[in-house]
Amino acid sequence: MAPTTTGTASTSGSFTRTTAPSAPALAPPAVIPPALEIWAPDPPTWGQRMIPKGIRSAMADLGLWQEPCPLKPSFHLVQVIEVLTRYGWCQSFDFSPTGRMCIRGAQTFLESTGHVTTIDRGKAVNYLQSQLARQGVSMRFWEWNDFPGNTFRGVEATISAASDMARKNGD
Repeated sequence: MAPTTTGTASTSGSFTRTTAPSAPALAPPAVIPPALEIWAPDPPTWGQRMIPKGIRSAMADLGLWQEPCPLKPSFHLVQVIEVLTRYGWCQSFDFSPTGRMCIRGAQTFLESTGHVTTIDRGKAVNYLQSQLARQGVSMRFWEWNDFPGNTFRGVEATISAASDMARKNGD
């Protein structure tokens, strides 16, 4: 009796090749929650930057444009982490020549693209300052960001703790 093989066989010249059946491919999720689609937004395109805000608003009213949804302070702080992860974290610059950002630069980027309001950004800053005070730091957050001993992991942990504090307070 000949041995049996699972899979498919193909002949190439005088050789017979047997392959194992491929594993089923994982299907992408049917629906991506809208909140996850905007965690680390793409920067506005050149064309988007050229359209004045009034015209973008009119286009949004007509259904031709979708403005980003501003997030609460807790989600904004998580989004800051995602932006810093995606574009890179830096010190001494809000925006470095290579496109990296500090905490304040990431917040400015998110505010300029409509992902946070000025008021909610201010609340997020207050939570960040409160978290730094809990850690015994009396500097403003952008000065602390530039402190020579800081690492991205430390910055990420502090922003995450501030986000948790905001979430516990309902923001």
